[in-house]
This record gives sequence, C-alpha cells and structure tokens, in this order.
Amino acid sequence: MIVRDIIDILEGEIICEGNLDQEILTACGSDMMSDVLAFVKDQSVLLTGLVNPQVVRTAEMMDMACIIFVRGKVPDESIITLAKARGITLMKTRFRMFTACGLLYSNGLSGGCKV
Repeated sequence: MIVRDIIDILEGEIICEGNLDQEILTACGSDMMSDVLAFVKDQSVLLTGLVNPQVVRTAEMMDMACIIFVRGKVPDESIITLAKARGITLMKTRFRMFTACGLLYSNGLSGGCKV
C-alpha cells in the first residue's frame, strides 16, 4: 500500500504533501505520543486526534511517512510548516480513530504485531 491508497481508503484530504508514492507497511493509532515512542516499532503511518507540534516531532523520530488526523481535525500553520520541512505528509479524515484504523486494517495494512 502507498500513501495515495490510504487517501482513497479514508476519503482523506491532503493538508501537506510529502511522498505520496511511499510504501506503507504498518500503522498505529494513538493520542499519547509517549506511547508511540515507547511501544511503536516500524510504523510508517500515525493516526491521531492530537493536533500539536509534538505529533510531527514524534513522527519524525519514528521515521513515519504520514500523519492522519482523525475526526476532521485540522492542524494550525505552525504544525503544517514543521511537517513540510520534514517531508511528512499530513492528511485529515472525517472518520473516528477506531473506524479509520479498522478501514486500513481491513484493506491489508498491519498494526505491526506478530500474533
């Protein structure tokens, strides 16, 4: 799956365009950036309802390609500027986090856990 596929699946709207052809293998959904830093490994997409600069900084530290803001949330210009400088795609979706994660999972995107 690539970022463009996620846009289609989540009926997403691009806020800041990075590499839309980047391959995406896994995703995580969280509003707690400390959990993302502590427990997430090899995730390439972050779904969150949190709209602050720490989201972009966390995504950068974890080498994530894309941040998806759920529930139609829109980041302010400082967050957009930060993401642009780091080449991270920002998008929003009207779906709630549970639904957005479920849609991605049902379309083949893994959470990264080996069961």
